[in-house]
Formats: sequence, structure tokens, C-alpha cells
Amino acid sequence: MEKITSLQNPRIKNIAKLSKAKERREQNLFIIEGARELMLALSANYVIDSVFLCQELFAKTDYPDVLNNIPTNKIFEVTESGFEKIAYREGSDGLLTLARPKSHHLQDLSLSDNPFIIILEAVEKPGNLGAILRTADAAQVDAVIICDPATDLYNANAVRSSVGCLFTVQTAVCSSSEALAFLKEKGIRSFAAELQASQWYQDTDFKQASAIVMGTEADGLTNFWLDNADARIKIPMRGQIDSLNVSVSTAVITFEAMRQRGF
Repeated sequence: MEKITSLQNPRIKNIAKLSKAKERREQNLFIIEGARELMLALSANYVIDSVFLCQELFAKTDYPDVLNNIPTNKIFEVTESGFEKIAYREGSDGLLTLARPKSHHLQDLSLSDNPFIIILEAVEKPGNLGAILRTADAAQVDAVIICDPATDLYNANAVRSSVGCLFTVQTAVCSSSEALAFLKEKGIRSFAAELQASQWYQDTDFKQASAIVMGTEADGLTNFWLDNADARIKIPMRGQIDSLNVSVSTAVITFEAMRQRGF
């Protein structure tokens, strides 16, 4: 196991570069922080490039066996002060991993006989994307389809806020037209969330094969989905603010669907 003591070490400096999507694409690498997250990535058969370990912090981890299957030549020990410079979150347990991203194609999705899917159009905030992946994992939805994204699925903040659910939820990235064609091919009804809709979400039948389509907080859904979805639905807004955070809205509708399905 090689020990890195200098913040000027090229491997350490490269971690900062990977905060940019362009570098992630060019290097075909992304950042995973945390032992639990690494464990989930390994379970999902992600290829590990390198692991940066702070022994002092890792001594407190709840996942002490996570490094057992990582070759020692891929593990680099760093000092506690050095790890603080590369860590993305507070209270880290001393592991930061560089891994190879996977492809995320519609044709790779494996759906149940009666699927429930979350579709996100032009999601722009990594934190919202990560939170929605957590909801998808908790509800055990079939997949999350990300259409025309304005953020990178492997943005470090998306990975972090998903607390590893990026590795537990089936995801696909495509255009909106490709997603719509996929739904029609599979016989899945689509429900577009819109403030001006006349149909309440709780009065909607989600027991059938269903997909909810969520837009951005700033602009909502584009006309493409509003015009092409099978129905438009809304969540009651009784206060002075007329919208919820998109991750909260997604969770509200998703768990209503799960309630209807008896989960």
C-alpha cells in the first residue's frame, strides 16, 4: 500500500479535476466517497480504479471489511489532514474511491410484470437527483429514467446525496422522445406532474403499469411531456407557496403509488 504525504501528489490533484464533468468523461472516472457507498458499488459490479484511505477515520467505519476484495496496489493511504482536502462531505469515514462509470441504456432495463417508473426531465440539481434515487430505492421502483439531463449522473454531489442508491436503482439516460417511445412499446401509462392539472395525484390509478414524469422546479415540464403524457396530475397546494421541491413531490406521488399497490 503506497502512502501519499503531499497534497501536490498528482493522484491527489487529479481528484479535484474530477469535480468537472468534462474531466470525468475524458478520464472515464468518477468519485465515490464512503465505505457503505463503496460496498454498494462493488455489489453492483462497478470497476474500481483506486481507493484513497485515511486510517484514522476508517478506524471508525461501520464497514471494516469493505477493502478485503480491493487489491493493495489500488489502495493509497493519505494523512487525515490530506483526506480533509479531498473529502466532499463532513463526517467522512476515511474512504474515497475512483471508479469507472457504467452505460445506462433503456434496452438494459429489466422491468417487472407491472412496472412503476420515475421519469425526470432535464433534472439540473445533483442533490435532487440523488434524493430521488433514494426514494426510488426505498420504494423499490423498477427504474429511474433521466431525460435530457442538465446534470451528470456521476456528479460527486449526486453520488453523495444518493447515499449509494445510484448503485442500487436501475437507471437509464436518454432523450424524452426515446423515453416516450419506450413507455408506449412496454404499454406503460405516463402521468405528468403539473401545477395546472385538474386530476389529483391521490385519485389516479397507479396500480396499472405506470410512469410519473417530473420536471424542474423552475420551469416544470416542457410541452413535449404535457402534450404526450396519458394524463396530467397534481399535488394539492394549500399554502402560499405553489410548489414543492421536485424530490419531495416525487416521493409524495411515488409512495401513494406504493400504497395503492399494497407495498
